[in-house]
Amino acid sequence: MIKFDDDFFSCDTVLEYTKNRTPDFDALLSVLLKKVPKRPVLFEFFMNNTVYGMLTGIDFNTLPSDNSTRIDALMHAFRNAGYDYVTTFSPFSFSLKKQKKGKTISQNETVMITDRKSFDEYPWPNPASCDYSYIKRLDESMLKGMRSILHSPGGVLENTTMLLGYENMCYLLYDDPGLVCDVFEKVGQILFDNYDSALDYNCVGAAIVNDDWGYRTQTMLGTEEMRKFVIPWHKKIVDRIHKRGVPAILHSCGQLEAVYDDIITDIGFDAKHSYEDAIMPVEQFYDKYQGRLAVLGGIDLDFVCSKTKEEIFTRSKLMLERAESKGGYALGTGNSVPEYVPPDNYFAMLLAGLTG
Repeated sequence: MIKFDDDFFSCDTVLEYTKNRTPDFDALLSVLLKKVPKRPVLFEFFMNNTVYGMLTGIDFNTLPSDNSTRIDALMHAFRNAGYDYVTTFSPFSFSLKKQKKGKTISQNETVMITDRKSFDEYPWPNPASCDYSYIKRLDESMLKGMRSILHSPGGVLENTTMLLGYENMCYLLYDDPGLVCDVFEKVGQILFDNYDSALDYNCVGAAIVNDDWGYRTQTMLGTEEMRKFVIPWHKKIVDRIHKRGVPAILHSCGQLEAVYDDIITDIGFDAKHSYEDAIMPVEQFYDKYQGRLAVLGGIDLDFVCSKTKEEIFTRSKLMLERAESKGGYALGTGNSVPEYVPPDNYFAMLLAGLTG
């Protein structure tokens, strides 16, 4: 009999349950292939330094910035939380103007490209010259049963929007569509080359293509523009991921109903991550798309922040039970676990899977 008191919903309880839990990437792979896993599976894109520290006893704020040191510590944090993988970041990013941080952020502050001259002068990153040795190190040090899930430094639409500015991009679609097309092509090719290089390592068991496409009510661009500028690059990237023989996960926020057929049929994504109750609760999404897309996470972030630990545990259990016989579901938050999420609320969600 499990005693559900405040002490139960804690990091110590999570560590007690995962102490003898053997990671098994094949269980997650079953979910990604829309099958029934042998046991409940957990999925998260990333957590935060506070949670990582609680799970490992390591002060992540003092870790050296080199990828090799951090990825090894991350691997142990993910394992100690009950995950069967560790997410692996790319060794480059697109240079942007500094963005003010606050409760909201502007999509117009980071602009680096305004015309053909600034496009030509922009310092485009070159994945071929980047250091992927930390992924090679994972090939040698990966904990038994675990694999890496590769992701990129933002996606095709996200990086193009940051480089042009959202409002400027909308104006340029009419004033200089050739420039907009060239930025999309440049960003898309760089991201494709990144996956092309990083997918060669044996430790990579799946890949996330992370690219926010929408707001709460609609996609950021119209479907015509999405199909012209964004979707073709995602198809090329997913084809490359599938050529490597591993599943492709779309992480994208926003209302994407207008392009789900593109996501599933045209691009061929295996799984979808990022959900919000205000758009469509994960329970409804699962009922609608189960069998066509694997569903990852979905316990709304506001719900995890604002509800009691018992409510979080109960909703998470019910979601696992909903998918128990049909498969294709892994438990997690609707997006990620930023610093403002109460740690014990996050642990309550984890424990719904670990006690299953």
